[in-house]
Amino acid sequence: MVSVIQSMVGSALGLLLGGSPLLESDPLWSKLDSFCQSSSAQPTHFLVMAGGGTRDNTEIALEKNVLYFQRILSHLGFNPKAADVFFASGNSREATVRFVNGRGQSLFKSPEIPEVRGASTPENLKRWLQEAGRQKPNRPLFFYFTGHGLPNELILWEDTRVSVQDLAQQLDQLPPEKPVVTMMAQCFAGSFADLIYEGGDSTAAIAPHNRCGFFATVRTRPSVGCSPEVNEADYVDYSSSFFAGLSGKNRLGEAVASADYDRDGRVSYQEAHAFAKVDLKTTDLPVSTLEVWLQEQVTPQERSLWLSQPLEAFVDLARPEQEYVILAIADRFGFDLQRSYRENLNRLPFTQRVSRVNNTLLERLQMEIFNIAKEQQIRVSPNQEAIAFIDHLLNCENQSWEKGRIR
Repeated sequence: MVSVIQSMVGSALGLLLGGSPLLESDPLWSKLDSFCQSSSAQPTHFLVMAGGGTRDNTEIALEKNVLYFQRILSHLGFNPKAADVFFASGNSREATVRFVNGRGQSLFKSPEIPEVRGASTPENLKRWLQEAGRQKPNRPLFFYFTGHGLPNELILWEDTRVSVQDLAQQLDQLPPEKPVVTMMAQCFAGSFADLIYEGGDSTAAIAPHNRCGFFATVRTRPSVGCSPEVNEADYVDYSSSFFAGLSGKNRLGEAVASADYDRDGRVSYQEAHAFAKVDLKTTDLPVSTLEVWLQEQVTPQERSLWLSQPLEAFVDLARPEQEYVILAIADRFGFDLQRSYRENLNRLPFTQRVSRVNNTLLERLQMEIFNIAKEQQIRVSPNQEAIAFIDHLLNCENQSWEKGRIR
């Protein structure tokens, strides 16, 4: 196996860790695995922050995202009331949700989400996290954000902002062993992959905390999914695909193909994320914390090298969910696994390249290649700190909800 890896990545074993200082003297590495493995005895604590900054950009799709989330909780055996939901202006009954009726008119209505705890504001977010910090330290937290964003910022009610740094500093106050997983569906969501650093500063040290996340798209791109249209059958967005993969049910209550790619009897967050990469027919580029960390280290020379290697080399090195992504996208385009990405692309008819969605799927395939190759390059290097950090994030991303844990 090592010889295969070395031939694939060539002689370029020097790591460009950039703003990810992993110090040999840092004591956190001996604690990481125990942090991730200690959470299973406690029920997941759910936090949802949703809505726009004003009623004009609190589209009905954001309300329906929360309702879908609550349905999924129920389907998986959780009590939806146990999820703390903060939406737009809260319980004011104001007409803050925008929708388009059958005549194309833009109208407003009151939210119809049950059990809303309050408004989606920075103050409520901070207060909730402070309360969570006083609970059992190893109780896992799942934070779902569905709304709008700018680079490095969430937009909350009344156009208030929470930056990556703001959120990271609040998460820094939680017990280090407390597992925190974020799922964020907003424009430029990948900015929040920087939550792994102390204070959310990518030039700082890795935070000694057990946290990771999944994001609708990379830090440099807007995302889709904030529709004022009423018909959920038309919704195509990361929330729809991620939660369908996680639960086995789409928005319409229909069964979808199982995302249990490793066949261990459960669907992890990273498996739901892989499902979304293939299912999602948009221009989004979904990423996880680990994927951002890996991809931002890939050099132009490495990109050129790895896109010239046979696809089957990456399949051989992939985890089950990564294998699914490569095989599913390759099959969509009729790619030959014995040929490289570049060779296959050159043979692809022009008619299959003109679609923006097809181009995005091809870009996701490239990203999966880089994820696999960069991780394996690190694993055959002597950098034990980087290897430990990869395992730490993988353990975090491999968590899942379990049926009936909260009653």
